[in-house]
Amino acid sequence: MSCDLGVWYPQKRIGNKEAGELYARLCDGDSSSVAPHPAIDAFYAELTARHPEIDAIPKERIDDHDYCPWSCKIDHSPGHVIISCVWSKATYVGQLVQDLARKHGLAVYDPQADVVIYPDGPTGRGGKTSSTALWVLGSFALIFAAIFAYSGRTSPSGTPLVLYVFAGLCVLMAVACFRQARR
Repeated sequence: MSCDLGVWYPQKRIGNKEAGELYARLCDGDSSSVAPHPAIDAFYAELTARHPEIDAIPKERIDDHDYCPWSCKIDHSPGHVIISCVWSKATYVGQLVQDLARKHGLAVYDPQADVVIYPDGPTGRGGKTSSTALWVLGSFALIFAAIFAYSGRTSPSGTPLVLYVFAGLCVLMAVACFRQARR
């Protein structure tokens, strides 16, 4: 069993579904959807400097997965890299690939989780919070504002100011959520 990852230069943000479709095309040998980029070659060079290709290691080190965690040859073109590692090294390789990809400004697709990760961190769920979630968050913010305001009215003197400040911040957060949800 192996753990697989795909890496490419993100010309534009795509969601997880589109990234999965792109990854499938790359696995089928169709690299027409990715553009060549020097960051891919730099990523590949740094990756294989740390862990050489499986066909370049001496026979006596073939089972040394600390030296070479790959389960097969790395699929590399000027526009993408597809990596398969032994399952026992999946966590290590996943973190290494994400770190190197971030360093070189590349996107990483994890087909096991069906998630694309961009260099700035956010995933490819589309980059937009659902309007339902924003309405719920805004509603809870209003509830908390009411609780803070009520607590400010019933608290001993000296503390109401802080509670009213929190109530005001909750109202501002609710307004921001409702405005964003309407867009």
